[in-house]
Amino acid sequence: MTIISLSIPEKLVTQIDQAIKEKGYASRSEITRQALRQHLTDDLKIEDINGETIATVTLIYKENINRHQLFETQHIHSDIVTTFLHTHIHQGYCLEVIILKGPANLIKKFIDKLRQNEQIIQTKISLINQK
Repeated sequence: MTIISLSIPEKLVTQIDQAIKEKGYASRSEITRQALRQHLTDDLKIEDINGETIATVTLIYKENINRHQLFETQHIHSDIVTTFLHTHIHQGYCLEVIILKGPANLIKKFIDKLRQNEQIIQTKISLINQK
């Protein structure tokens, strides 16, 4: 097995350690491998879809971020963004759900753009292929 080194904020390390304790992961390495597998599986799923697709994208980010980049991404892709919901979920955090409908390749570009936004803490994707 190859060993890699990661720089992780202390707060995230604390959350990782808590998840290990609560969910019974064997180690930090195992929980990290699981997270990476999940991320890569999500990408593979969207890569495997062609044609007309419906997707929901759920984002969590801090309330005080500069939302300009997020709004710009949604406006650039307004042809596939059918609607979005924004709500405050916890003190200082926002949750946004974006519903997309359109060609899989455009949905993929939209999601890639969101993932490049380092202010977004979490991105979850659900897909329905219209084939």
